[in-house]
Amino acid sequence: MNYSLNLSFGHTAQSLQHYLEEHLGRPVSLVLTENSTSMLSARVRGGVFRVRLHWMFTQADSRVLAEIVSYLKNKKGALPGFRAFIRENGEKLKARPLNNVRIKTLGKYHDLRELYQEINEEYFAGMINAAITWGAGVQRCAVRKRTLGSYGERSNLIRISPVLDKKTVPRYYIASVVYHEMLHAAMGVPLKGKRRSIHSREFRARERLFKDYEKARAWESAGG
Repeated sequence: MNYSLNLSFGHTAQSLQHYLEEHLGRPVSLVLTENSTSMLSARVRGGVFRVRLHWMFTQADSRVLAEIVSYLKNKKGALPGFRAFIRENGEKLKARPLNNVRIKTLGKYHDLRELYQEINEEYFAGMINAAITWGAGVQRCAVRKRTLGSYGERSNLIRISPVLDKKTVPRYYIASVVYHEMLHAAMGVPLKGKRRSIHSREFRARERLFKDYEKARAWESAGG
């Protein structure tokens, strides 16, 4: 099935907003972005669907748009057409180079790629496309004394501290760190007034949606 761009399906931002309003049955505030990390995100505030969507979906056909509407209504779904559309049109995205960063996902005890894929499917409908790697160097400090992960907006790269690649560190704890950084990739860093709000109230609320959030915090508090 072909999901490549076809200008005969072209929407303007206004017509796409009207389409979403008609099919969602409520007001929509639509922002088209060039954010290739998070292609689709939405929240409801004041009875309005606030949707952020990559601009290339103005050229998507009705099958893909129907999947987007279904996802927004139910907050779940595999989105096969949506993801196929991204794959077939990936060359049209503005890729951000990794500056020859060496990507290493397989550690001695834990596989970041496996964790990333599981979390991406369960919490982000497979829409996060940031790279992930173990950081460089050997870390000997206790878990609670280290910066355990980071997300670089320019590089679109998640780094996880190698201090976590130990037999004694539970898989669910590493997953909580990976989820935290993927959430940064999904949400970006919004401005609050003139300041960047890295861990906003919304971010903290979404962080707690991770299924092992309390379990991970308890393990960390116990000494890591």
